[in-house]
Amino acid sequence: MRQVNGNFYHKSIISVDQFSKKDIDVIFKRAASYRDALKRGDVLDDLRGKLVTALFYEPSSRTFGSFIAATQRLGGGFIPIQGVQFSSVVKGETLEDTIRVFSNYSDAIALRHPEEGAAKTAAAVSPVPVINAGDGTGEHPTQALLDLFTIREGLGGIEGLVIAMMGDLKYGRTVHSLAKLLSLYKKIRLVFVCPSESPMPAPIVALLHKRGVKTSTASSLADIIRDVDVLYLTRVQKERMPKDVYEKIKGRFILTGALAKKMKKSAIIMHPLPRVGEITPDVDENPRAVYFSDQMRNGMYVRMALLKLVLKK
Repeated sequence: MRQVNGNFYHKSIISVDQFSKKDIDVIFKRAASYRDALKRGDVLDDLRGKLVTALFYEPSSRTFGSFIAATQRLGGGFIPIQGVQFSSVVKGETLEDTIRVFSNYSDAIALRHPEEGAAKTAAAVSPVPVINAGDGTGEHPTQALLDLFTIREGLGGIEGLVIAMMGDLKYGRTVHSLAKLLSLYKKIRLVFVCPSESPMPAPIVALLHKRGVKTSTASSLADIIRDVDVLYLTRVQKERMPKDVYEKIKGRFILTGALAKKMKKSAIIMHPLPRVGEITPDVDENPRAVYFSDQMRNGMYVRMALLKLVLKK
């Protein structure tokens, strides 16, 4: 796994550990320029002649659609493969062989896979860049980038913020990647609001402390709701945990409209979606809620930027 070090061209993007703050600034500058261009109605062709395979072994709508939209918005083409039950995987084809095949057809592969480490495995055999679109309980680097971009744009900066992460933090890969990105910034405080059965993994907490990030835990959202600048919720990952654990913790942490109204006026509410009961519908109309608006749009802008940087010098 190669560090970016200012040069994205032809590199696989497997983990947020590959990025420095300077690398992130490059992505965000490009994402902001694409956002502004699309708002003006510009037609872009930065990926004209390029073809991206979206290879998704797990169900996805937002990430899958976002990668396709990002490619098309830049004038590129795509091969959409979602639902491997209709592919040679059901015949016993390995991930490595599937990657070898589609690397012949395309200039990059966006891969979603249920096994942690799958993106790294794919990149090892691929002659074209592989972009990790989520690997099991591991990471989701493009989601973390869009989340960080949303925080920066929504609050005018990143440093000095109090950010609460609520829900299933053990199996929720989006919070793993986002926490590591946030650790690159100064005076960040993270509050983990989660069941004891599903805490933030210890290695990530150790990394945060090593980098000077202050962390704390809370058993109730009501105890910290007035103090946070960002409330980042995530669903309980039913498909990744034992059934008895799921039944025990589902529905334990819920943001209601009444609770949301107690937040700072400047605060924002985020969720990578889909939600499964952890945000009541009356929160949607709260002006702090950005999960159906800015956060979703920013996903396309950030993925546009990353694809351009990876595929064109």
